[in-house]
Amino acid sequence: MAKSKAIKIAILLLLAIILFIFLYLFNRETIISFNQQGGLSYVKYEKAKVLRIVDESLEKDESISNLSRGYQQLELKILTGEHKGEIHIIKNYLSNLFNVHAKAGLNIIVCIDTANPHTYSISVYNYHRSFVLFGLIIFFFALLWSIGGKKGFKSIVGLVFTFILIIYCLLPMLYRGYSPIFASVLIVIITTCVTLFLLNGWSSKTISAMLGTTLGVIIAGIVSSVAGYLCHITGFQTEEVETLVVIARDGGMQIEGLLFAGILISSLGAIMDVAMSIASSVHEVYCSNPKLDKKELFLSGINVGRDMMGTMSNTLILAFTGTSLNSLILIYSYNVSYNQLINMNMIGIELVQGLSGSIAIILTVPIISFISSRLIPYKLTK
Repeated sequence: MAKSKAIKIAILLLLAIILFIFLYLFNRETIISFNQQGGLSYVKYEKAKVLRIVDESLEKDESISNLSRGYQQLELKILTGEHKGEIHIIKNYLSNLFNVHAKAGLNIIVCIDTANPHTYSISVYNYHRSFVLFGLIIFFFALLWSIGGKKGFKSIVGLVFTFILIIYCLLPMLYRGYSPIFASVLIVIITTCVTLFLLNGWSSKTISAMLGTTLGVIIAGIVSSVAGYLCHITGFQTEEVETLVVIARDGGMQIEGLLFAGILISSLGAIMDVAMSIASSVHEVYCSNPKLDKKELFLSGINVGRDMMGTMSNTLILAFTGTSLNSLILIYSYNVSYNQLINMNMIGIELVQGLSGSIAIILTVPIISFISSRLIPYKLTK
């Protein structure tokens, strides 16, 4: 038994090593740097510490969350990079959009715009947040591990793997001009298989959930593509399109499909949750009563899925709505007419995103119920 377990661990380690070697080689191609401005000019962002406030002229706007506007004259010390240790006095302008209110002892991020080795300018970029953000991530992992135990740890491994795959595989594929739909479906299949395998091992319910999740995400892609085509919605109607067009000229990126690739990735978690829950329920029902036939198992899965349809659909729609809350408030404030509202790009994109994922969740219920009601009894009685 111990020998078999050791062999499985060795195989997994070997596969992980092969994957990381592939990702390393796949990411060796140099990506254009938009911080390199041509010639000797470049821009870098470094950590700095505010030593003292030399002068300031600020006034608070009581009507907008007490935001301070005006300027500060700061004496700061560069803590990282080629100018480490240098002390400079710079001006920090505060507005509604850029509002870094500096105080003595505060660590901030500064933008160093270099024209040549002897000429450069320094400006305040933003607050230094990495310490807090990494602390929050560590707290999340610790909480997940302490409460979830062994499965919690496996969930962490699955999350890290998914993150690595998105950053070092999906994004480079999209940048280099691979089909966004193909790339996202590939990533969905790999992350689904690995995540579910880590959580539940290689079992009939895991295989059922893998198949159900993959089919559900593909359905989301088909629905969103068809709806996008009929509504004339593409990736060219997003806010970042102007910058993406510039990037696409060098890498051949297919901008029109990025929106639908995002829908597939964002739908994955909810669909995986539904698929795994139904597969586990059917598995438990069958183990409790092996005399149940395929139809009864199928109906058991449907009954569990009916309880999840509404909550998961709400989860997706509310998630998409939450990311656009500021824009929705603007629309409400301007009292936009019905014809203008229903035909706005933003509204169309949000509806296609939310409804495509929700339709996929609904259709995943009978699909995973059917698959698990056939596969689980077959594998357990084999």
